[in-house]
Amino acid sequence: MKKIPQRTCMGCNEKKDKNELIRIVKNKNNEIHIDKIGKMDGRGAYICNDINCLEKVIKSKRLERVLETKITDEIYESLRGVILDK
Repeated sequence: MKKIPQRTCMGCNEKKDKNELIRIVKNKNNEIHIDKIGKMDGRGAYICNDINCLEKVIKSKRLERVLETKITDEIYESLRGVILDK
């Protein structure tokens, strides 16, 4: 049986299976993307598929600190769209 990697959500700090979380990636060009397949190159950060976790991350600016770059409102809005779609 293959072991599923665990990752920690930035909003609630709970460890969950990697495939249950949404990955946000900063690539070498400092571009921020939402990684739906989990395979993009770059620095990754994870968040639950929960709007409350996203709100905590926005309020605390934790995503900006983890990825060491300014996160635009468009990125947060697209994250909201991904979370609300599921």
